[in-house]
Amino acid sequence: MKVAALQMVSGVSVEANLRTAGALLEEAAGAGAQLAVLPEYFCFMGHKDGDKLAVRERFGDGPIQGFLQDAARQLRMAIVGGTLPLEAGDDAHVRNACLAFSAQGERLARYDKIHLFRFDNGRERYDESRVIESGGDAVAFDIEGGGRTWRIGMSVCYDLRFPELYRRLAADVLLVPSAFTHVTGQAHWETLLRARAVENLAYVVAPAQGGTHENGRRTWGHSMVVDPWGVVLAQRESGAGVVLAELDAERLAQVRQQLPALEHRVL
Repeated sequence: MKVAALQMVSGVSVEANLRTAGALLEEAAGAGAQLAVLPEYFCFMGHKDGDKLAVRERFGDGPIQGFLQDAARQLRMAIVGGTLPLEAGDDAHVRNACLAFSAQGERLARYDKIHLFRFDNGRERYDESRVIESGGDAVAFDIEGGGRTWRIGMSVCYDLRFPELYRRLAADVLLVPSAFTHVTGQAHWETLLRARAVENLAYVVAPAQGGTHENGRRTWGHSMVVDPWGVVLAQRESGAGVVLAELDAERLAQVRQQLPALEHRVL
C-alpha cells in the first residue's frame, strides 16, 4: 500500500491552508497513494491559542470536514485530516480532532488528542490545555490496500511520548500527524518515531508542520515514514511537500515472525 505523509507550513487563513492541502492531496493521489495523512493543525495555525475557537466546527458539519470528505471521494483516496478544531464540552475549549475518511468519502474514525503539550524552556512557552480539551479513547480503524486489510492506529504529536497508547492500538500502521517545535523536534522527533516503530513492529507515518509560520512559530518538519525495523524509508526536511513510501505487507509479516516480541509481552 502506498502512503503519503503531507508536510505543510500552515498559516492563519483556513481558506489558504485548504488550498495548499488540496494541492498536496492531488499530488499524492497522482503519485498513486492509497492513504494520505495531513499534519496536525493543517487547516489553521492562529496568532494565539484562543484563535482556534473562532474556526471550530460542530462534529459532522463544517467547511473543513466537508473539504476532507469531498477530497477523499473525488481523489478516490483515503485521507486522514490531521487535526482540526471541533466543539468541546464548553465554549472556552475545542477538541483537537483527527478524522479519517475512506476513498468513498465515508468517515471511518475520529480520534481526539489525548496528551496535551506543555513546554517552557524560558524562551518558548506552550500549554495546549488552556484552549484544548483532551480526548480519552484510543482509536484504530481498518482499510484495504495492496490486497490486504491494514489496521491503522491514530495518535497526534505529543502522544508520541507515551508508548502505552501505541501498545493499546495494536496496529500495523501508526499515524503521528504533528507540529513539533523546532527545539523538541531537533532533540527527539526521529528517535521517538523510530522507537515506536521498533517496539510495536509497525510502520509509522508521521506528517509534520515544517518551517517558520505566520505566527512566528518554528516547527521542525522532517515528515517521514518508518518501517517496522526502524528504517526511515522517506522524509522531507522542511517546507510543504509530499513524502511517499510503499508499505510492504510481506516485510511486516517477516519482521514479526523473525522477532516475535509482541507475542512475548508479559506486562
